[in-house]
Amino acid sequence: METFANRVIEFNRNLQYSGNLPEDFQVLNPHLDNPETMKVMQEFYHKYYNDSNQRKFIIGINPSRHGAGVTGVPFTDTKRLESACGIVMKSAHTHEISSVFIYDMIGHYGGVEEFYRDCYINSPFPLAIVRKSKNGG
Repeated sequence: METFANRVIEFNRNLQYSGNLPEDFQVLNPHLDNPETMKVMQEFYHKYYNDSNQRKFIIGINPSRHGAGVTGVPFTDTKRLESACGIVMKSAHTHEISSVFIYDMIGHYGGVEEFYRDCYINSPFPLAIVRKSKNGG
């Protein structure tokens, strides 16, 4: 069965950007840069989206370097990935203020089970845009 989870995972796995950017910027696919990101992202979507239900689409901004840029899950840092979603990420430990805000809102909604049953968050451009440092990194 084609599930919402499988469609999102396949989309994330195949994301790429081939357009032009200013010389000192680059685009990163957080799902491919760290193998554990792909693993926890898949675990998240299979846990909360393993169905074919329709959801409300909440449009956010591009991934932050401490949230979806690490976990692969929009507006979710490693702290909330573990504390709210029960998914542990061992290779990174991050705190993102937008994740605090979103998970406070999710708590008021009724919790992660209810929220993710009804809603899907992503970005029009779900890749990370980063500025290269002077030393090339």
